[in-house]
Amino acid sequence: MQITMWQTFYIKPNEIGILYHRSDFKKILQPGTYTYFGRHWQVKTYDLNQPEAQIENLELLLRNHADELQKHLLIVRTAFNQTALVHWGRNWLIITPNQLRAFWRGFIEVESHLFNLEESLELPSSFVQQLRSVALTGIKKFQISEYEIGLLYLQNNFVQPLEPGEYAFWSVAQDVTVRTLSRIVPNPDFPLEDVLIEKHPNFVDAYCEVVQLQSHQVAIVRYRGKVISILPPTSRKLFWQGVEVEVVDISTNAKLPFPLVAELVEGAADVKLLSRNCLHICQVPAQHVGLLYINQEFQAQLQPGVNAWWLFGRSFQTEAIDLRLQNMEISGQDILSKDKVPLRLNLTAGFRIQDPLKAKNGLSDISGFLYKELQFALRGAVGERTLDALLEDKGAIDRSISEYIRQKAAEYGIEVDSVGVKDIILPGEIKAILSKVVEAEKAAQANVVRRREETAATRSMLNTAKVMEDNPVALRLKELEVLERIAEKIDRIQVNGSLDNILTDLIRMNPQ
Repeated sequence: MQITMWQTFYIKPNEIGILYHRSDFKKILQPGTYTYFGRHWQVKTYDLNQPEAQIENLELLLRNHADELQKHLLIVRTAFNQTALVHWGRNWLIITPNQLRAFWRGFIEVESHLFNLEESLELPSSFVQQLRSVALTGIKKFQISEYEIGLLYLQNNFVQPLEPGEYAFWSVAQDVTVRTLSRIVPNPDFPLEDVLIEKHPNFVDAYCEVVQLQSHQVAIVRYRGKVISILPPTSRKLFWQGVEVEVVDISTNAKLPFPLVAELVEGAADVKLLSRNCLHICQVPAQHVGLLYINQEFQAQLQPGVNAWWLFGRSFQTEAIDLRLQNMEISGQDILSKDKVPLRLNLTAGFRIQDPLKAKNGLSDISGFLYKELQFALRGAVGERTLDALLEDKGAIDRSISEYIRQKAAEYGIEVDSVGVKDIILPGEIKAILSKVVEAEKAAQANVVRRREETAATRSMLNTAKVMEDNPVALRLKELEVLERIAEKIDRIQVNGSLDNILTDLIRMNPQ
């Protein structure tokens, strides 16, 4: 039996082989046919369409055969602080730290790029453009718009600002985040403002305006002439550069001057919303006066108009007092007269406040005080008089109440202008009795008038008779008047004889 001691190996055109003898590396075989004498030869082939070489014991082979291997392999080795990008065709591969990888040369063009993570986590712009549409684990990409600023954070610690553009950062060793802030908004919500101010002064000086206030200061921040923020005492705030900051000292005078009142209180709706929790506002109408109390103490009287004060560190109370003539109605007061007749009265009073400070300091409720005192005065005036006296002279009630209330009101700086009883309402039975009394009185008065008229008529007739008795012409004229009255009621009159005969026949005087 003949034993063949030759071994033949065929390497395809798209392959490459590694020749081993008794597991010892000998050489790398290019595509073709190879024959070796002996039984302990081995060839391991690799498909060159897969650029990465998955070679066992690569580290050991490189120690002993580095020159031979590097002729055919691209060796990529990364340290603990390094990463690498391997590129072939349209493919990209990331090599993380502490890795040893190998790629076949020649069949497919392979490139590798090594990066030191301690020097920078940012990839150069040339790689950013190439990787724009490639998703790779271990690289984070960010787009900063032209109206934004990016803040780069590593492990939640701020590193640097990012101007508008495209960025890519290695994220294999630590967490990388970018927070974008709008440059259009002059007061964005800066993350951890105090940390930025204290730990990163270079960034703050280059991009920001810092407002830091003491306990007696208030700041008004404007952007392009419009108020965008009002800062209370002891506050600290970051803004983009370009804002205008007005610091107001409120230690001695907390009142706002008129221009600020017009801007903060009577200006745009969003500005008024900003100042709502910062100001105490008092609007005093015309014909009124305002009273100002600071920390429970009276400070000043306020003229008509809008007044405002900074709230911080003080308590304010203001009240507008009406100086015009005011009316008060005391309605439906049930009172017994002196002769025990129940009456219901309605009273009206006009008053004005002459000394607002005296009235406010002396009375907690001005209207309540006047109402109560008018009630007392009305009850006293009605209870001291009988029904007949009340009905005969209602003005007496007014005078009595007026005298009483004017003295009481004057003690508190209030002037009572007028007092008057509007109505005295009697019970139904009393009304009926009074109606009968009035009816009887009027009937008696009518009878007296009738008798007086009859007496006057009789006296006139007697006087007329005396005149006619002494004057025949007058008698004749009277006869003609009677004839005329009779003729008015007769349609047709026939006359026989003279007028003298007619009168004689019609009127005959028969002596008694």
